[in-house]
Amino acid sequence: MNGGLDAVGPPEKLSATHDLTDFDSGEPLLDDWLRRRALHNEASGSSRTYVVCQGKNVVGYYTLAVGAAVHAIAPGRVRRNMPHPLPVMVLGRLAVDRRRQHRGIGTGMLRDAVLRTLQAAEIAGIRAILVHAISVSVKRFYEACGFISSPIDPLTVMITVAEAEKMLDKTDRT
Repeated sequence: MNGGLDAVGPPEKLSATHDLTDFDSGEPLLDDWLRRRALHNEASGSSRTYVVCQGKNVVGYYTLAVGAAVHAIAPGRVRRNMPHPLPVMVLGRLAVDRRRQHRGIGTGMLRDAVLRTLQAAEIAGIRAILVHAISVSVKRFYEACGFISSPIDPLTVMITVAEAEKMLDKTDRT
């Protein structure tokens, strides 16, 4: 994802061969989930976890799961003319090791999550990407990328698949 001595590889599916021991995002809830639940969820098919590594050491991860959202949680332009419930891709978690934050890894993983969502949307209906942000600062990160707030849940943000694709087009040109 970036060059130099601190280079990390592209996102790949989590496996038992990845080293999670030193991962520290600064958010214990996210770190514990990665160590205790990610492989189980992968095996059960309830979510997919993608990791970014330096060697076999995980330095970032995100999860995707298909879901449905009630209309009330979605902003108007997301729910307009859509079935009940709304088909969504849930970006469940996204975290970067605190020693590697602010280097574009999180943005790169978000971009990868959008690309994977676009691929899934080619074979199944997905209206939007939904994120339940863990904090206001995390919500701001997503808003800076074009996500919009839920009218009823201040930490839930969404972006339509079409808007996410436009966001990728803009970043490709910059």
